[in-house]
Parts: sequence; C-alpha cells; structure tokens
Amino acid sequence: MPLAPLDIAALIWFVLLLFAFELITTRSRFAATSLSAAVARHRRAWLAHMVDRDQRHFDAILLASLSQSNAFFASTSVLGIGGLAAVMGSGDAARHMLERLPMVSETTPALWEIKILFLISILIYAFFKFAWAFRLSHYSAIMFGAMPPSTDDADVEIRRRHGDYTARLLDLVGQHANSGLRSFYYAFAAIAWLFHPLLFILAMTLVFAILIRREYISRATQIISQAAPGTSERPA
Repeated sequence: MPLAPLDIAALIWFVLLLFAFELITTRSRFAATSLSAAVARHRRAWLAHMVDRDQRHFDAILLASLSQSNAFFASTSVLGIGGLAAVMGSGDAARHMLERLPMVSETTPALWEIKILFLISILIYAFFKFAWAFRLSHYSAIMFGAMPPSTDDADVEIRRRHGDYTARLLDLVGQHANSGLRSFYYAFAAIAWLFHPLLFILAMTLVFAILIRREYISRATQIISQAAPGTSERPA
C-alpha cells in the first residue's frame, strides 16, 4: 500500500479540519459573527443604496473589479496545475532532489505521484470555484443592467426587490470566491506533505487557526462589523 498509516492520518486530519471550518463558519451559531457574514451585510446595504441612485457608473466599476480578480485567481490556478503537471512529468528528479534535504521522509514513486495529484486536485477545485464566481459576476452585471431606473414614476418596491435579488447573487459570488481563496491556503499546507506527513498535519493546523482568526478575531472583522450605521465605537 503506497500510503503509510501516518500519511492516512494526515489526510484524515486535513478532511476533518476542512469540514470543521465549514461547519463553524456556515452552520454554527458563530456563523453570523464571521467576517464573511459582516461583508455580506454591507453588500446588501450597498445594493439597497444603489437602487435609489440616479448614476450607477461607480457601482458598475466596483462589479468589474470583482470580476477581474476572480479571473486572475482562476488563471493562477491553471498555472499552478501546469507547474505541478511538469513536476510529475520530470520523473524522480524532483523527488530525489527534495529527499536530499534534512528531515525529509523517503517517498516511494507511487506516493510521490499521489501527493502531486492531491495538490493538483486542490487547485482544480480552486479553478472551478473562481471560474464559477467569474461567471456569476457576469450574471450580476446583467442584473445590474436590468435594474429599473431611479425615477419618480418607477415602482420603489420593484427596485428594492430587484436589488435584493442582485445582492443575493453577489453573495454567491463572494462565497465561491472565498472557497477558492481558502483552497490556496490548503494547497500551501499540502505542500508540507511533500516533506513529511507530520509537517503536513502541523501546517494544516496552522492554516486552520489562521483562517478562524481572520474570520472572527482579526482587526478587519472588528472594523467591518462595527461599521454599521450609528456605530461610533472605534476598533481597538
């Protein structure tokens, strides 16, 4: 069997932390206090103000910048996949070079290919997430274009309902883009598996702690959460 018990334990730990993060940030009672939830509330406020504006050019510029960032990360994922495919095609040269380093565990050719394929699979997942977020940005642009004009004879309720639907679509854009970005974090942790499975466990634990901290106790979370109208308290 190409996978040693320690390698299997590292993969199980990876999957457990993956599901733990999703559970904490989307299903638990802490989900509403996360950074993503705070950004979503401001996104709803943005669209609520936008429907009453006469000029919406600035809103279109903001949407275009979001779309371009998703396209950039999608192309970055493709470059990473190509680089890893080149490493796999180089045979045992990369593996032997890595094993010359101290404290690097010896790896069989089969296990080496499994590790590279594991990294490639993470980047493929990231690509699909960013590509779908990019596509959803196009749909959001269409929703922007279909927004009823802000005139006296326009139905206010129709505008607000359309703005709410557009905000919900932009929420999906943010969710998929965030999943793609987290995949990059996981890929960096998985690189440690090329050195040693224990290092992989440590790296994944550190990445999990970093992501939780940035979602709940970072300064960005404090500032964005306290930026609601009527809040005068300054972040510490």
